[in-house]
Amino acid sequence: MNAERDYLGVCVTAGWDFGVLGALRVRRDGESLEIPAAKLRVLLVSLLTNPNRVVPVERLVADLWDTDPPAGAQNTVRNYVMRLRRLLAPELILTRPEGYLLDIAPDCVDLHRFQHLTRQAEKDAADGRLDRAGEALAEAFALWRGEPLLGVPSESLRRNVAPVLTEQWLAAVELRLDVDLGRGRHHTVVPELAELVRRFPFRERFWALRMRALDQAGKRAEALSAYRELSELLAEELGVDPSPSVRELHQRILTNAPSRPEPQPRASVPRQLPAPPSPFTGRRRELDVLSASLDARTDAMTVLTISGTGGIGKTWLALRWAHENLARFPDGQLFVNLRGFDPSGQPISPQAAVRGFLAALGVAPAEIPTEWDAQVGLYRSLVADRRMLLVVDNAVEASQVAPLLPGSSSCTVLVTSRDRLAGLVTAHGAHPVRLDMLSDDEARALLAGRLGSARLDAEPGAVTEFLARCAGLPLALSIVAGRAQTLPESPLSAMAAELRDATTRLGVLEEDSTTGVRVVLSWSSAALSPRHARAFRLLGLAPGPDIGLSAASCLLGLPPDQAGETLRSLQRVSLLHGSATGRFRMHDLVRLHAVEQGRGHTDQIEQEQALRRLVECYTDTAIAGDRLLAPHRPPIDPGRGGLMQPLPDEAAVMAWFDAESACLAATLRFAGEHGWHEVVWRMAWALAVFYSRRGLLHEDLSAWRAALASAGHLNDPGKHTWALLFLGRAHARAGEHTEAIEHLRLAEVMAERGGDRRTQAHVHHALGVTWAHREEHRQALEHAARALHLFRELALPAWEADSLNQVGWSLACLGHYEQARTSCAAALVLTRRHQNPEGEAAALTSLGFIAHRTNRDGQALSYYELALRRCQELDDAYEEANTLERIGQTHLDLGDSAEARAAWARALALYTAQHRGKDVKRMESLLAQPG
Repeated sequence: MNAERDYLGVCVTAGWDFGVLGALRVRRDGESLEIPAAKLRVLLVSLLTNPNRVVPVERLVADLWDTDPPAGAQNTVRNYVMRLRRLLAPELILTRPEGYLLDIAPDCVDLHRFQHLTRQAEKDAADGRLDRAGEALAEAFALWRGEPLLGVPSESLRRNVAPVLTEQWLAAVELRLDVDLGRGRHHTVVPELAELVRRFPFRERFWALRMRALDQAGKRAEALSAYRELSELLAEELGVDPSPSVRELHQRILTNAPSRPEPQPRASVPRQLPAPPSPFTGRRRELDVLSASLDARTDAMTVLTISGTGGIGKTWLALRWAHENLARFPDGQLFVNLRGFDPSGQPISPQAAVRGFLAALGVAPAEIPTEWDAQVGLYRSLVADRRMLLVVDNAVEASQVAPLLPGSSSCTVLVTSRDRLAGLVTAHGAHPVRLDMLSDDEARALLAGRLGSARLDAEPGAVTEFLARCAGLPLALSIVAGRAQTLPESPLSAMAAELRDATTRLGVLEEDSTTGVRVVLSWSSAALSPRHARAFRLLGLAPGPDIGLSAASCLLGLPPDQAGETLRSLQRVSLLHGSATGRFRMHDLVRLHAVEQGRGHTDQIEQEQALRRLVECYTDTAIAGDRLLAPHRPPIDPGRGGLMQPLPDEAAVMAWFDAESACLAATLRFAGEHGWHEVVWRMAWALAVFYSRRGLLHEDLSAWRAALASAGHLNDPGKHTWALLFLGRAHARAGEHTEAIEHLRLAEVMAERGGDRRTQAHVHHALGVTWAHREEHRQALEHAARALHLFRELALPAWEADSLNQVGWSLACLGHYEQARTSCAAALVLTRRHQNPEGEAAALTSLGFIAHRTNRDGQALSYYELALRRCQELDDAYEEANTLERIGQTHLDLGDSAEARAAWARALALYTAQHRGKDVKRMESLLAQPG
């Protein structure tokens, strides 16, 4: 059948009209046709979702019977096809060697008309044609008649297709609301968005649209309230912050900046600055000096440094100046706290800081180079010629900052430190600003901003004493003001007397620049209730730069609501700083004081018990999350039941790991320093999959090095063997194959010595992967075959499938295609039976590779397209790009250069976004060739 392939919204293939966006609907020339048999409805829908594409028989079998096909399933499929042809028309369904093809134009199916209309609407909206976009979307939504695939009894289709259709509908709703806001229809969408955020509370795009709509409707307070509601929801339920785009929208609303659509997530313009300090007073001279230094910019990069003692207000000044000068940096702002003087743990390394910058600049985790020099080179290339601001907070010394300098004259770097950073001045021409104490007038203005002038004017003697005791330090003044705010009815003179007594008690303190802070801290902490004082001491001991509500609940041994009240109480007296994301941190001087208070307290046993609770909660939650991410990994102990919060799905798990990763790494180090070796091993295990997915190769290596060291203290050869195994795998992922094989061979010896066949199987599997990376395919095949034999003996079918595919790939690389095909086909069946989509994508890719090598290009294309679908469902853009390149080559071999170029253009876009230089050049070369 030669059906025309247009998209006019009317099917031109003999009057056929199919609908899957609701109950299955079949019409011909306006008359309905019934498909009475359930299996025939499943078969038709499977073909309709791939119009004019070959659907392999294996896929039809999976859609018809899921994981339990009957004997002779392929013959039964053939019979179903014959019956469906009789119901429709014989010429509609064509037989191909690898499967069946429904020969219709895509516009005969409502799903594909919907997709075309939404793509057109998105293009019209991007070009500013909002009325046309609105018309296209109205036509698209008219196609939906209810729940997709209603009455089609297929678990496979409901699992693999229905969620994708629902996501496309939600994305179209977001686009339609965005268009409505652009057309000034904010009043009509506000009620709808209120219902949408109730139905889809974790879909941040709906929250952002609601904030925009409320802001455009003149309801700024409600827009800000919506952001707080979202922040609290994400913090309490998932332990994460709102996305950068939503935080930026909140900031624009907060500062009354002109409302505009928030940037799309794919944009690589970072906006990392924390909110500006409020209230802020004084420092006008320093602000002017910073601006003048920037105005005097030559053709070299501008580096500004702010130095001064702890608590002097360096970060406040840096953020105030940065926000006052945002217009100077339209290409983005980067921010990192190097934690140079933070007693909670190690300072942030330049390597970790650069990786954070690369992520903020849009580099996919898997595309961050493993070599340090390459990371720095990529970072500097991305910011070259861009007018950007880099704020480096709390640096310990110049050597910690130097690797972060962009090197571009268009960039400005602002660094804060207690050190004067003379190295930056000498080597990079930095403009230094040294902060002194606030003057009495400035200090009084700071207090007035918090307490009001009337209250200060009523008790001038008490105010004078406050100013003297705080010694012009903003941190001390902030703590005094916070305490006074919590006691609005108490006379300031009474609080001044308490502070005077504290000074007497601390008269033995040295007269250094932090005495004012220490006196005020002691006075403030002494005024806490016993419950809040206990919480203050324990929070100072917690590993990590900050803490979330769930973790604090574990540490304090309190229900979340009581823990939250305690944290907020400490925040009100400025002993904690809370963020809009629901996390809390201590200034490093405050943390030092809390630690000193803990050391002087008699109940050391309670402190250790609290830390044990916290560490156990972190570890158990991480292990539970790991089980969701990788259910086929060998299980370790199930934990002690100390879960911080439920993690319902993979998205929630990854969000929790993202939010807590710094604290988890600090917990691992803390456990190692305190000899809690079992915790170190368990935490390294729990972090391995997360580190792999995020491309955090150095963190993975560090964790397993620590785990191997701790395993030496445990009387458990099995754990020692697993540590060697995973350290070897970490080396392999980092491209360090020699070290990988050394560790894996040691693991092999230990596993054989202990008679642990399960571990032997995993060691051989890892060795097979490592040798394959080195393109030593005979050795790879040897280890893959040994792993397969052991996994079969042990009845571990998920790992058997992985090894089958590994054997097949090695055989194919060695030219043994028939054996390879048999092995990979068996792997595909097992991966589907055990619901392993990553393994399924890998097996499909292998089968496509084999088919292509044996000149079965039509079959290769079908396999590759199925693999592409799995990659897209898994949000695996790395393998999606690779698969698109293979699809393009296959189309070319089939003689369809237009389809080949289309696939390569999509691959090129992904390669470019992932900064895969060699792949980009290869695609550009292919696309530059004549069509």
